Amino acid sequence: MLKAGVLGAGHLGKIHLKLLQQSGRYDLVGFYDPSKENAQKVSKEFGYHSFDSIEELINSVDVVDIVTPTLSHFECAKMAIENGCHVFIEKPITNTVLEAEAIRTLASQKHVRGQVGHVERFNPAFTAVKDMIGEPMFIESHRLAEFNPRGTDVPVVLDLMIHDIDIILSVVKSPVKNVHASGVSVISDTPDIANARIEFENGCVANLTASRISMKNMRKSRFFQRDAYISVDFLDKKSEVVRMKDAPESPDEFAMILQNAEGVKKQIYFDNPEVTPNNAILDELESFADAIENDTTPIVSLEQGTNALRVAQQIIDCFDE
Repeated sequence: MLKAGVLGAGHLGKIHLKLLQQSGRYDLVGFYDPSKENAQKVSKEFGYHSFDSIEELINSVDVVDIVTPTLSHFECAKMAIENGCHVFIEKPITNTVLEAEAIRTLASQKHVRGQVGHVERFNPAFTAVKDMIGEPMFIESHRLAEFNPRGTDVPVVLDLMIHDIDIILSVVKSPVKNVHASGVSVISDTPDIANARIEFENGCVANLTASRISMKNMRKSRFFQRDAYISVDFLDKKSEVVRMKDAPESPDEFAMILQNAEGVKKQIYFDNPEVTPNNAILDELESFADAIENDTTPIVSLEQGTNALRVAQQIIDCFDE
């Protein structure tokens, strides 16, 4: 079992601690939190060992799970990697692209593995259909959330939209060509609602909307490609696939047939793939254990985490234009 320690015991940190303790792949050694009051509270309530310093934790583990505020990701990851530890870093990978590139380089030099916590990659609604998403040419994503003060220290792009940026980059096999975006600050110092248009060199266009001041929660993405439409509801864990195939000469009387101006007939087929319930955070942590033990590239690599942050930064830069 891999010895693991968690940096940060806030809301998400406590979830990671619980799942690492449950997992049969890790031996949870303990955690470090800079707030002594919070550290004592968490240690007393759940029985986890609390380290007195980051250095002490890093020296005791094989894997460091970084669940701290984004501003500290770089320093925490740097210390862990320099000590030969593998690192799991919550999204976004770091605060800046330069920091992310430095982490990637250091991890390569030290021959350690790194994974970024883009948890929607492990959402069962997405994993049920991801292999059916071939060459999407238009993508539309909406990620709307009710207001929560937690997370407003970063722009909505880094808080919410980056999930969809990562998903889109994982399915569109083409470099980004152009980025256009606009954002509005309503109650925070940084934009609370944003819209972005990402154009790829192969002609694919992705339109993304993210808001943290909505009346209801929504996390949906739709992928349009030749002869198919794929819908993923990340919130309700449901997927739908609508396919179009050449209509048979003698279709069933209940078949849905479309005919274009040239007289070509297509039959529409509806499919709701089976979505198997899971704990996405546990799955991403255990997939990282697989990557370490098998010496393979993690499902969400440091490079992919960097690419998502780079596009997110391009979107944020548009706000100042």
